[in-house]
Amino acid sequence: MIQSFADNLVYNIIGLDGSSPLGSTINFFVYDSLKIILILLFISFLMGLLNTFFPIEAIRNFLSSHRLYGVQYFLAAIFGAVTPFCSCSSIPLFIGFVRGGIPLGVTFSFLITSPLVNEVAVAMLAGTFGLKVTVIYVGSGVFLGTFLGMFLEWFKLERFLSDWVKNLQQTNESVNNDAKPCSLKQRGVQVLQEIPQVARDALGVTRSVLPYVLAGIAIGALMHGYVPSEFFEEYLSKDKWFAVPLAVILAVPMYANAAGVIPIVEVLVQKGVALGTALAFMMAVVGLSLPEAILLKKVMTLKLIYVFFGTVTVAIIVLGIGYNLSISS
Repeated sequence: MIQSFADNLVYNIIGLDGSSPLGSTINFFVYDSLKIILILLFISFLMGLLNTFFPIEAIRNFLSSHRLYGVQYFLAAIFGAVTPFCSCSSIPLFIGFVRGGIPLGVTFSFLITSPLVNEVAVAMLAGTFGLKVTVIYVGSGVFLGTFLGMFLEWFKLERFLSDWVKNLQQTNESVNNDAKPCSLKQRGVQVLQEIPQVARDALGVTRSVLPYVLAGIAIGALMHGYVPSEFFEEYLSKDKWFAVPLAVILAVPMYANAAGVIPIVEVLVQKGVALGTALAFMMAVVGLSLPEAILLKKVMTLKLIYVFFGTVTVAIIVLGIGYNLSISS
């Protein structure tokens, strides 16, 4: 339906030639914009209802107050996957975890997974690449957060936290934000009461990310219409051994959320870039960025930032190579 609307608008009403670069570019932009905005609205509303039923503070308190014998890394990664944050938006909650005395490795599991896997990324990946690719991406993203959290915890890196965080930890030895017990029925009633506010919040979320979405779609549309396939095949094709490392290294300085970068990934694949290379590029863009590093400087020393970025970068490269071996585009 959306594709038919885009075709009719661009080719019949506006009168552009479908075989021309301009017509192809505008058609791609109209179709992807409408599709992604509708997905954003629906998923943001649905997750708002879930977050009302399962308060974030309750999950945070659970992770900090129970001995889970390693399961906490997986739970933190799952928590990161269901929270709709980009790499920079995850930082305030990450700081709250550290201040509350949650082990640093557990907070890393959250910080790694949160921007990589969220409801927007899942919905858009499923709509663009299908269920198989989405399941592999989500599973590997959660695994990455879980494994790297456990791996980094092994090195006892708390000594490399900033003095600001250490001082806060000394004055906040425990977190006492426990909410009063609430029955399932009471939570259900609360969710129903909050529906108007959740709808407003969903609109707000959509508005807040819309500039990034449209910018990403515009870049993707221009690449789709004007950049020849040979450009990507020369440098990022599957038979080039350096394709995945090059894609990840180029992506690290960039900054975008999943909604903004998936349209670009879609065009990269259409232009002949291996799907695994494109997904690794996406992971590096949404999971690591210079703005994130600047924000983390408040809570980490430069040495810890280097360790964190370096470890995640290498892990994404390995995942990208694994993607290319297991997924055919």
